[in-house]
This record gives sequence, structure tokens and C-alpha cells, in this order.
Amino acid sequence: MANNQIEDLRGFNAIYYFSQAVGAAIVVLVSLWTIHHRGGFAWRSDPAHEFNWHPLLMTIGMVYLGGNVNLIYRSLRNYGKKELKLAHVSLHSVILFMVLFGLVAAFDSHNFADPPKPNLYTLHSWIGLLTVILYFSQYVVGFFSFMYPGIADSLRAALMPYHVFCGVSIFIMSSCAVLTGLLEKAIWTLGANYASGGGEGFLMNFIGFLVIVYTFLIGYLLHKPAYKRSGRAKNS
Repeated sequence: MANNQIEDLRGFNAIYYFSQAVGAAIVVLVSLWTIHHRGGFAWRSDPAHEFNWHPLLMTIGMVYLGGNVNLIYRSLRNYGKKELKLAHVSLHSVILFMVLFGLVAAFDSHNFADPPKPNLYTLHSWIGLLTVILYFSQYVVGFFSFMYPGIADSLRAALMPYHVFCGVSIFIMSSCAVLTGLLEKAIWTLGANYASGGGEGFLMNFIGFLVIVYTFLIGYLLHKPAYKRSGRAKNS
């Protein structure tokens, strides 16, 4: 019966474009925060500023692009299935590169600090590392299951619900990682100034608020059955 679901796209475009505006605002504000308030970017010669790549790349990759890569079969529904599969895996590859780059920046900022800082002892780091491990596992399993030729259609059909569930779960976990990371950074770097309602603290809170809004918008677009591609569209 699920294959007979009738598309009803009323409201889809409005919510989709609003979600893209919110996502773009997140990217702009994180860029503003890391450049204006945190001093910009560097590499291993300056571990403190190297760290700034971490929140920027993780937010753009795992949250903004992560939401869009989950939504691609709905946002670009008029394209053929082969084109969408290629776009889906290509965007995941871009995200994976950004994630690896962001992870290196985070570990370098601890390992090359003077004195070195410990790694992986906060809740944010636990959530983030688990999310990255799951993302990489999802990427590998998804690539060999849906892109590798010769896999039986019955196996692909059996794996698809789990693939979709894991993709949405990883997206939600990514948003949780960003929220805990923002709070952790605000407490550690702003200290008592965080409670004073200063400009940087407000900006960080507002970024977190927009991440929540973006997550709910993408979640709604993914959850509503009427927004799913119809059986006809899937085979086009």
C-alpha cells in the first residue's frame, strides 16, 4: 500500500525554502562567529585558531548538508533515480571529507596545544565521535548496498528502511552534537561573561536555536508521507 501513496505537495515548497533560508543563516552566522569572535582560521602552527575549522565544517557538513542529503529524493523529485543516487552519494562524499577535516582540526587543537589538552572526555565529544562512526558505517554500507552493481533488488529493498532510519537518526545526532558543542564552547570560553548576555553568547545561543528549527523543518519534510516520491517518480 505504501507504493500507492498519492503525492500531495501542498506546503512543501514553502517549508522547503524556509528550511533552506534557516540553513543558510546557520552557515553565515557560524562563519561570522568563527571569524569575528574567534579570530579566524589557521593550521597546526596555531592550534587555537585551527580549532575554528571544527565547528564550521561540522555544522555545514553534518547539519546543513546532512539535512539536504537526506531530503534530496524529495527536493529533487523530478530527476531520474540514477541521477538522484549519484547526487546522493556525491554529496555524502563531500560531507565525509568535511567531517574528516573537522575531526583533524579538533584533535590537533588539543594535541598541539601547549600544554596538550585531553581528548574525548566530554559528552559533546562522545556524541560527536559516535555520530561520525555511525556516519562512516552508513556511508560504507550504503555505497556497497545501493551503488555497487550486482546486489539483488530484494536485498536492497530489505535494507532500505534501515538505511533511511539510520540516515535520519545520524542527522538528529549531528544536531545534538552541535548543540552540546556550542554550549560547551560558550561555558569554557566566555565564563562569567556568558551569563551577562553579551553579543557572542547571544549569537551562539541563536545559532543553536536555528539548528533546532532547521532540524524540525527537515524532520517534518522527511516524515510526511504525502511528500514522498510516488511509485511513478521512483522509477523515472
